[in-house]
Amino acid sequence: MSFEYVVSNYNVPAEYGRCVRYKGKEGVITEDRGNYIGVTFNDEKPGTVSNFHPKTDGLEYLGIGKIRKITKSQLRYRDYLHSEYPGSFAEFLNINKKEG
Repeated sequence: MSFEYVVSNYNVPAEYGRCVRYKGKEGVITEDRGNYIGVTFNDEKPGTVSNFHPKTDGLEYLGIGKIRKITKSQLRYRDYLHSEYPGSFAEFLNINKKEG
């Protein structure tokens, strides 16, 4: 179950899609990062994720919201970062073009 560690150890209602407020900025929880949660703020590009400690960073937990989809170019770059490809991102894109 996602966010199991955070919920059981910090007693917070963290879950995928939950809205949060931090110092007046609102965002949505988009990633379970073990001891931390990943938040994408509404005024940032989709896919931009900031780490927060679920208890000590002062997040205010709100209702459930909608997670915005990341763009295709952000998805390709994320795939490159998660791959073990040894070359540059441009080389990665060219290889994927030839294969696809």
